[in-house]
Amino acid sequence: MLEQLGRSDASITTLAEKFHMTLTGMKKHVAILEQAGLVRTEKVGRVRTCKLGARRLEQETAWLDSYHQLWAARFDELDKVVEQLKREEKVNGRKNRE
Repeated sequence: MLEQLGRSDASITTLAEKFHMTLTGMKKHVAILEQAGLVRTEKVGRVRTCKLGARRLEQETAWLDSYHQLWAARFDELDKVVEQLKREEKVNGRKNRE
């Protein structure tokens, strides 16, 4: 939803349709995002329009990036272990055939 609002403002009705949600469900989602400062709404007549809020996700992005780096390093090490085991298996397989 935040990605969608980053492209353009949208009414709650439009968002509910796009994400296949009830209007009530979307209102609840928007209310939570509004409390978090991620979305702001403006009512003009009967239409409530949603826009990205002032708060950005820099802290959350930094936290995710740190874990991404940690797991990438761990998977790199795991790849090395798997390759080593494959080499050892190949060598042991040759020895057993001799």
